[in-house]
Amino acid sequence: MSQYKNLLAALVLAACACNGAHAERIKDLVSIQGVRSNQLIGYGLVVGLDGSGDQTTQTPFTVQSIINMLTQLGVSLPAGTSLQLKNVAAVMVTAALPAFSKPGQQIDVTVSSMGNAKSLRGGTLLMAPLKGGDGQVYAVAQGNVLVGGVGASSPGGGASVQVNHLSVGRISGGATVERAVPTTLGDADYIKLEVNVTDFSTTRRIVDAINLKFAAGTATAVDGRSIQVKAPVLVDQRVTFMADLESLDVTPAQTSARVIVNARTGSVVMNQAVMVDACAVAHGNLSVTIASEPVVSQPAPLSQGQTVQAERATVEIKAEKSGLTMVRQSASLGDVVKALNAIGATPQDLLAILQAMKSAGALRAELEII
Repeated sequence: MSQYKNLLAALVLAACACNGAHAERIKDLVSIQGVRSNQLIGYGLVVGLDGSGDQTTQTPFTVQSIINMLTQLGVSLPAGTSLQLKNVAAVMVTAALPAFSKPGQQIDVTVSSMGNAKSLRGGTLLMAPLKGGDGQVYAVAQGNVLVGGVGASSPGGGASVQVNHLSVGRISGGATVERAVPTTLGDADYIKLEVNVTDFSTTRRIVDAINLKFAAGTATAVDGRSIQVKAPVLVDQRVTFMADLESLDVTPAQTSARVIVNARTGSVVMNQAVMVDACAVAHGNLSVTIASEPVVSQPAPLSQGQTVQAERATVEIKAEKSGLTMVRQSASLGDVVKALNAIGATPQDLLAILQAMKSAGALRAELEII
């Protein structure tokens, strides 16, 4: 009897998990207006490379950067000095400054070669200021570059082996924030939420969930993507309020029917809402085969002729037979996939078939080609 009770309890838990599987937290569905990261960019030098740096004769900006750096450090080079260095590479340094970052905090940076360096493995990035879109310095980066790859080549420059990408590396915590970006959590008594995908139904459900949790009138839908939320004025109370709000579970509305087609790779992706009406599809391929085979012409005996070799080309055109295939009306993704597979079309062929079905009005979905 206890075994049946345990089995029943397991089934109830599984059913509860299945029912709540579609619910998502509000923090996964929306973003807070004004709370965003800011992109930073900088230029620097990576030193300490084992002969895999820029060829300075072909990258004059690397030489110029080295001379400027040495001049700032009090090292003067004679005029007309030609630097032949192999252990230095000019790089671009990029990072994202998170919201609410304060001076002294550390952020990750990505280091990318901009010259002809073979590898940044084992290099050290020298102090590089990172600027924002306004030209102000917001962080300074420096540290050892970690490259997730390896390369090897023979001393004579013959065979070489390379695994992964060697001209881009990353420094974990490699930049120190020097300037904070002012970020305001809302305006006056209100905070505005922006739904990630424009959907009136999902926006309505988020508003209802917030009003049910706190009080009626706390949240108001501005449009299909924006929600205005009345929040406490004090900062600490506002942070607590937002923490409770983000943890609310909301079941998003079913998205509109859409078929995404990647014309370059032949990938076709459909969502669950795709439907097709009854239609007939004829699909056939026209193949052209060109074959070339050698033909040897032998001279007659005692004719003192020469053997001649020529090429003979044959062209064969074949049209595969294909009758009309009936595609029944269906309301599930599985039926749509089975119907298209029954035609015997490849992913590349599906591009033309889906476009034709859309033009005929049989495909009840938005067709988007990327």
